[in-house]
Amino acid sequence: MLPIILANITLPLTDPVLKFLLILVIILAAPLLLNKLRIPHLLGLIIAGAVIGPNGFNLVLRDSSIILSGTAGLLYIMFLAGLEIDLGDFKKNKWKSLTFGMYTFLIPMALGTAVGLYVLDFSMLTSVLLASMFASHTLIAYPIISKLGITKDKSVGITVGGTMITDTLSLLVLTVIVEMAVGKMDDWFWYRLAAAVVIFFAFVMIVFPLVGRWFFKRCDDNISQYIFVLVMVFLGAYLAELAGLESIIGAFLAGMALNRLIPSTSPLMNRVEFVGNAIFIPFFLLGVGMLIDYRAFFTNIETIKVGAVMIVVATAAKYAAAWLTQKTFRLTIDQRRVIFGLSNAQAAATLAAVMVGYNVILGETPDGEPIRLLNESVLNGTILMILVTCTMASFSAQKGAHNIAMADSSGDKEDIDEHKERILIPVSYERNVTELVNLSTAIKSKRNKDGLFALNVIDNKVSDEKASKQARKVLNMAVTTASATDNKLNDLLRYDLNVVNAIISVIKEQNITDLVLGLHQGKRATSSFLGNMTEGILGQSNVTTLVYRPMQPIATVKRHLVVVPEQAEKEVGFSMWVNKIWNVIQNTGGKVVFYGTETTLGYLKDIYKKRPIEAEFTTFEDWDDFLIIFREIKDDDMLWVVMSRRERISYHASMNRIPNYLNKYFLVNGFVLIFPMQAGETDNRYLV
Repeated sequence: MLPIILANITLPLTDPVLKFLLILVIILAAPLLLNKLRIPHLLGLIIAGAVIGPNGFNLVLRDSSIILSGTAGLLYIMFLAGLEIDLGDFKKNKWKSLTFGMYTFLIPMALGTAVGLYVLDFSMLTSVLLASMFASHTLIAYPIISKLGITKDKSVGITVGGTMITDTLSLLVLTVIVEMAVGKMDDWFWYRLAAAVVIFFAFVMIVFPLVGRWFFKRCDDNISQYIFVLVMVFLGAYLAELAGLESIIGAFLAGMALNRLIPSTSPLMNRVEFVGNAIFIPFFLLGVGMLIDYRAFFTNIETIKVGAVMIVVATAAKYAAAWLTQKTFRLTIDQRRVIFGLSNAQAAATLAAVMVGYNVILGETPDGEPIRLLNESVLNGTILMILVTCTMASFSAQKGAHNIAMADSSGDKEDIDEHKERILIPVSYERNVTELVNLSTAIKSKRNKDGLFALNVIDNKVSDEKASKQARKVLNMAVTTASATDNKLNDLLRYDLNVVNAIISVIKEQNITDLVLGLHQGKRATSSFLGNMTEGILGQSNVTTLVYRPMQPIATVKRHLVVVPEQAEKEVGFSMWVNKIWNVIQNTGGKVVFYGTETTLGYLKDIYKKRPIEAEFTTFEDWDDFLIIFREIKDDDMLWVVMSRRERISYHASMNRIPNYLNKYFLVNGFVLIFPMQAGETDNRYLV
């Protein structure tokens, strides 16, 4: 049987089913085999591409299907880099990113131009173009960083921000050099280029978020949301090309534009990362490997010379930029390794530049051979440089990221205690299950993957199979929503005479630390609800309790307005709800605005000083004048009101009027009422 099958197979493979099967087997097997040798999986895929490609065993041609999938993978890498960048941290480190961007652009440009002129004897145009290839880099090691969970580290933010700067400048150099080489520059060239770049950047960063927020508020279909994301990625890439830039810049900006609309804890983010890492990005890495022609290094000494010079210059320049950045901003050695690992890999922009330069024909030799802006030696040397730099970058990034991740896990006090975080979500209506789970995943620690509990209560006096089936349906919906965010949710079905008694019992049985109660859209925050149910729970438990009415997906909220009562900092649960707010901003994006007394705001400023989020602080002294908040809140804002149990130090009589205010003045806004955790009877009641 096997000989018959093999006899019908011709190389290279033409059967699309067989070709796709082979690629999937490689994507599956290469990382598994090479992980035992401690070789990064992305490097394994590049090597696999070289083995199966036209210059290897010629199993698969680098045809249009491979190029299309590889292009999508390249854009995916850049999109994910923009999507996962912490914008709060990026804004805080924008000058650091600018500094690194100039280091990693100017040093390779200066060194590369000098080497091209005086070592390789290239022309000025060729030398400058060669130098721009050294200046650019591809975040090919970013999946390693993402997998190890350090994308929020300062070094990553600096490098990703610097990547946008150096790649943009490098590709602008490419545009200018090509125009000069073909003699198309005129007096209006610089004006056209500047106008196109400015219009493109403004359009993507302003229009894309507006369109994205409008779409996500009106469409909750998972498939449609994912297709919308793909549309925006490729639209950004195409608009970049229209502006005279490389498509990867457009994909990166699209990621930044949609950054706050696709939270890291959302099901959509999980789908985007899953499909990219499983299909698109591996295709790109295989396609890069297929370009490698090892035979050129044995037949042409000039190729070896050019390739060796390119590797040395590119590596030295990028290391110098990383070293200077480390010394300038007093970073650790491991952070320098991450910066060097992310910035040393030459792939996307380098390939784009060398292919463009190779295809620019300046004239012909007497023998009729074309004179190219970048010759075949540079083309083959570039492939060698890509292989070596990607290898070095992968190992450097992996080592640095691993050490940083280990240090974070051992030194973060919050992570030590996060196993105690257990969140209970009573659910009864299908319409608000998704948003209750989304809020719960937003307020929890990222590393807490199994601390969610959903509860449905059935009256034990009623023997109705429909009620039981409906309860199971609601619980299954909660489980599915949580699993889509890569979180485990424990479903609990309880028969009881009273909902409050059931919730209190589960809080005690499961050691619950946080309770999330929901009001479905359109339901009023009536005094009876807050009085009968919430007061009953608050009177019998001391856990942090959140009453949530969603009016739009939490990912589409621009600002979170948090009203804090006087002396809230003296309550035992102060630090706990503050950390919940920080988690929400970290996990979903947006900005937080705190309203409180000068003293309370002082405590909040000290807490948030070192946290990479956008936070504002507004003095708010008199709760009797609560409607001041109404004048400042906007349609895409969400209101958070920190309440207090009666007779506690931060309690204010005006809190009794909050439900009426919400019903009358805040109809279009979602809100969360926070009742902080209180000390038990045997504990100290206040922090003094």
